[in-house]
Amino acid sequence: MNEAAPILDAVPRRSGRTKILLADDHPLLRKALRDLLEKEGDFEIVGEASDGEEAVKLATEISPDMVIMDISMPNLDGLGATQQIKARCPNVAVLVLTVHSDDECILEILQAGAAGYLVKSVFGDEVVQAVRAVVTGEMVLSPSIGQRLLKQAARYPTRPILLEAGEKLSARELEILKLTARGLSNKGIALALGIKLRTVKGHLADIFSKLRVASRTEAVIAGLRAGFLSLDDIQ
Repeated sequence: MNEAAPILDAVPRRSGRTKILLADDHPLLRKALRDLLEKEGDFEIVGEASDGEEAVKLATEISPDMVIMDISMPNLDGLGATQQIKARCPNVAVLVLTVHSDDECILEILQAGAAGYLVKSVFGDEVVQAVRAVVTGEMVLSPSIGQRLLKQAARYPTRPILLEAGEKLSARELEILKLTARGLSNKGIALALGIKLRTVKGHLADIFSKLRVASRTEAVIAGLRAGFLSLDDIQ
């Protein structure tokens, strides 16, 4: 199944190599992921966890740029671990690696704070592409599934977002958030609004900061829950 279809061109990635924590209870899979990602000059594996509790502990201590998280793990599953990591380290992006592909499971993953998901049948290049997409704040969801899940999330808000006192999204930021929700790439947003690409990236960075999220997926869900977006905005 090849559902991961990243939207290109998002917020600029952090400088230096991307620090990644691997969380999976299968040593062979962790080794395969390590071998695959360490071939890339811009990735650094900074830790491995064999269960959810260890993943939360290491993520809190190491503060990686992202965690690649399995769902089915002992002691604490991937959903619970993702919730705890996002609560403690909101700027850490989580990419869930799962054998599940049903809407309910994926929606739970997104509501837990994950930036996207991959199924374990994807090929090496797809994993690398998805990791880069998540780190730069892109949605790792196919447009059709993404729209369907976002609509479900809007109907069942579970985690209202409150901005800090005196802080609000500007009119331009709201425009960009709405276009993001409709699946436009940064280039598409720039063309639609007649502004420069780096301006779009800067606004997205500000939106992420204000909503305390680390990805487009989280930003759109947060926008729905906070009332900044409506179902009409994601049609």
